[in-house]
Amino acid sequence: MSNVQNFYDENVQNEWERLGIRHRTELAVTLRALREFLPPAPARVIDIGGGPGRYTFALTESGYRVSLVDLSPGNLAFARQKAAELNLNPEAIIQGNALDLSVLPSDSFDAALLMGPLYHLWAYEERLQALREARRLLKPGGLVFAAFISRFAPFCDAASKGFAWVLAEPDTNEKLLTTGINIGADDGFTDAYFAHPDEVIPLGEAAGFETLLRLGCEGVAAGHEAFINSLEGKDLETWADLNYRIGKDPAAIGASDHILYIGRKQE
Repeated sequence: MSNVQNFYDENVQNEWERLGIRHRTELAVTLRALREFLPPAPARVIDIGGGPGRYTFALTESGYRVSLVDLSPGNLAFARQKAAELNLNPEAIIQGNALDLSVLPSDSFDAALLMGPLYHLWAYEERLQALREARRLLKPGGLVFAAFISRFAPFCDAASKGFAWVLAEPDTNEKLLTTGINIGADDGFTDAYFAHPDEVIPLGEAAGFETLLRLGCEGVAAGHEAFINSLEGKDLETWADLNYRIGKDPAAIGASDHILYIGRKQE
């Protein structure tokens, strides 16, 4: 995990701006899902792997009691500074690993966000463990919101940006398509796992959740966000509402770069 931690320590500002500037559709659609499924504030939420705190601050501002946990000291330092700037007070901002959150008590949160850890766990057993750790922290009937990067996302990115590896490295194409595993190098990202849309629901249910929704976070906007990112107000809201509706359609899941799984803890 050192490669992952180092990557996020070195890219704190980029991670903050990713959702706020370049990928506003992902943020807007995910927030709509949270508003639809979360219990009313002041429910307790744990944001596992929440980085610099985009979702932590949005939910705290809405009255939720949120604890932010992340692997990266750099992101946590940024989050503490940003909380002070925004005059917001999350319940806690602490360092931790999604695979072992034993410092936190079981059955103590109404909802758990896993908006990043599953991007970087190559082994099925580790992805399952991360979800089970989140489940342990949840009260009976608590909700998990777990994000995945789609198996097809690196190819969408390569198509829009003209990355040469698709043409020059057929072995890389084959490995990504068949295993989903990316070994970070000079491609602008770190060690990653890209999930096939069909594996998301079985994984969530194997971890002990009842599936409520599988959502494509970008709808039809993945790789085509420049115009949407230029919008504000009602126009931006209209596009966000439209992509939230499209993202719920199972036929559109594979078109999104990110997939959100929402499940309820089963006893």
